[in-house]
Amino acid sequence: MKNIVLASTSPRRQELLENVGLVFDIIAPDYDENILNKSFSYELIEDIAGKKGESVANKCNFPALIISADTVVIFNNIVLGKPRDFDDALKMLRMLNGQTHKVVTAVCIIDNEKNKKIIKSETSEVTFNLLSDDDLKNYIYDFQPYDKAGSYGIQELPEKFIREIKGEYDNIVGFPIKTVIKLMAEISNS
Repeated sequence: MKNIVLASTSPRRQELLENVGLVFDIIAPDYDENILNKSFSYELIEDIAGKKGESVANKCNFPALIISADTVVIFNNIVLGKPRDFDDALKMLRMLNGQTHKVVTAVCIIDNEKNKKIIKSETSEVTFNLLSDDDLKNYIYDFQPYDKAGSYGIQELPEKFIREIKGEYDNIVGFPIKTVIKLMAEISNS
């Protein structure tokens, strides 16, 4: 069996892969994924996931399945990235407050031995309740969401923040694990 390589240093992605019993190595991708304030397109996010995977595939001198992903939060067709600071996080959370937004994750699987690549995107929707400014500020103080797209992590949000979720929960965490497993099987059997 080929080695599995996760092209990500995200603890959340590592945990989701471990939870399904996969053994894998981690190699950080060398790709600048800055797309802040750009208009969203699936091609854009899938291109980033693919380039992250390719940057790691180029480092692997052994047969491997390389898994890469990129997750973005979309509001009014604008990409919300990771906040720069407290004020930026508060601005993003105020935008999402009482609104529905999308979370899109593009997953790329590369088989470097077969020289094959598969990319697929998953979309989920999250609707926030209408919250007070104090609720938003307290969340930022308590959880410091500066490494999270859209300024929040779904797994740590207080229950009162979420009115509704549509789609795969793991996708909102940043790694649609069912899609990852399906794509790994697909590329292995091709």
